[in-house]
Amino acid sequence: MILDLAKKNRSYRGYDESYRFTKEELMELVDVTRYAASSVNRQPFAYYIAWEKEEVDKIQKLTKWARGLPQMTLPHPGMCPTGWVIVLHNTDWAPNVQRFRQDVGIVAQTLLLAATEKGLGGCMIGNYVAEEVSAALELPENLVPVLIIALGKPAEKIVITEVGEDGNVNYYRDENDVHYVPKRKLEDIVVMKK
Repeated sequence: MILDLAKKNRSYRGYDESYRFTKEELMELVDVTRYAASSVNRQPFAYYIAWEKEEVDKIQKLTKWARGLPQMTLPHPGMCPTGWVIVLHNTDWAPNVQRFRQDVGIVAQTLLLAATEKGLGGCMIGNYVAEEVSAALELPENLVPVLIIALGKPAEKIVITEVGEDGNVNYYRDENDVHYVPKRKLEDIVVMKK
């Protein structure tokens, strides 16, 4: 089951904008993160959620997408996410933001797997200016944005493929806008004593 979820959990950059989140749906996804592992059980994160269109659009403008496809504008117009969860490091709970960087990935992946289980999808976005996000959302100084997670009902096709002989792991799109994600073979990533 976890393998199936992991295969379905892709970084979606196109969503069905007719699907609208409720506050309760986003709260349910954030609730799952409370059970994720945390270094020394510090649990340094708070979460900003957005589901109302005006606020969702405001956050969209603060993000940059698909650095690996600079020739494209993603998401395409009319295919933007309809919900956001912004992971915030609360410095009152743990002053050293860098100390808990690995925990960011743990909670983000946990949340995205929960979304995938519900037939939804998302994308972790690290390409934003934290100070601009803080100002736009009027966050207090002790809440530092460390990751933005876009959420919605996926509306694009993503295909997992194997890395070719050239070793290129860059994702790409074909003429039909199908998104391809090369993955290394299992035998290429396992190291063991001979």
